[in-house]
Amino acid sequence: MHWILLTAAIISEVIGTSALKASEGFSRLWPSVIVTIGYALAFYFLSLTLKTIPVGVAYAIWSGIGIVLIALVAWVLYGQALDLPAIIGMSLIVAGVVVLNLFSKSVSHS
Repeated sequence: MHWILLTAAIISEVIGTSALKASEGFSRLWPSVIVTIGYALAFYFLSLTLKTIPVGVAYAIWSGIGIVLIALVAWVLYGQALDLPAIIGMSLIVAGVVVLNLFSKSVSHS
């Protein structure tokens, strides 16, 4: 169940962040409403996730997957192309999250 909640948190955050650009600095009502609801749901689901998944692990997964999904949404919805350095940089972020979670003793896995 905790992985479903984390997935819901990630999807909610991606929806909220995607609408953030469309809100044009919160000057457009409906995109602004979507941003607010998206972030509220994201933090709610993340808080439920943190009952069973350590905060470092949950946040790293949330942010790593979120980065990739936001880049894909920006490409599809807004035509924002990624060049090779951007793709390499995002790959390094995701790799860093994986290394942190698999090998670091500073991340609690309890």
